[in-house]
Amino acid sequence: MEFRGRKLRTEQKFYLHLHDYLTLKNKVTMALAMDRHSINSDGYNIRSLYFDDPKRSALDEKNDGVFKRDKYRIRIYNGEDKTIKLERKSKFGDFVCKESAPLTRQQYEWIRLGEYGFLYNSKENLLREFHVALVSYMFRPIVIVDYWREAYIYEFGNVRITFDKKLSAGINTINLFDPNLVLEETIPTEQTIMEVKYDSFLPDHVRKIVQPKSQIRSSISKYVICRERSILHYKE
Repeated sequence: MEFRGRKLRTEQKFYLHLHDYLTLKNKVTMALAMDRHSINSDGYNIRSLYFDDPKRSALDEKNDGVFKRDKYRIRIYNGEDKTIKLERKSKFGDFVCKESAPLTRQQYEWIRLGEYGFLYNSKENLLREFHVALVSYMFRPIVIVDYWREAYIYEFGNVRITFDKKLSAGINTINLFDPNLVLEETIPTEQTIMEVKYDSFLPDHVRKIVQPKSQIRSSISKYVICRERSILHYKE
């Protein structure tokens, strides 16, 4: 499905308690392959630096259920700088679109220090549009979101089933690579967030697997959960 030239995917989210997670994990592992980027049985670590404007638009638009909304973030994996991405995740009702562009460690540092000139001159549309968000709308880095992702994939339908655990907010810094970063868990340890993502269709046998009997779909935003936790530590 496309909307204004953007390819959209369906994204469904569920909170799982420990019993449901273990039951679904056993079923999923029999039908889907684990993501090749996994480094251990927990999958891989994702750490993202989210941006927002002085009006807190990214936070309030999510809480208000605005139909079309965007979030900018810089994302790294397993605490390393081998892969650094600027991402824009756009929400259109029940559908999402994610765009990304690579960054070098030096470019990340320039952004962190407020040096945005290279974005304006970039060949990447996303980087130029990010420049507009930073300069015209005063977007600034606001919170670090950290979690472990156990991901499984199925080729037909471009399906991804993910179990996100240990969701934590950075509470003392907004530098992704700060060795003294302090993370504070934001949901109970025994709770997992399951996400079901696919393109135009979800194969029937996968659909039957990923329907937790005791849970209903939830409007879950890791960004909002962690941002609200960070607000407890910092007055904005």
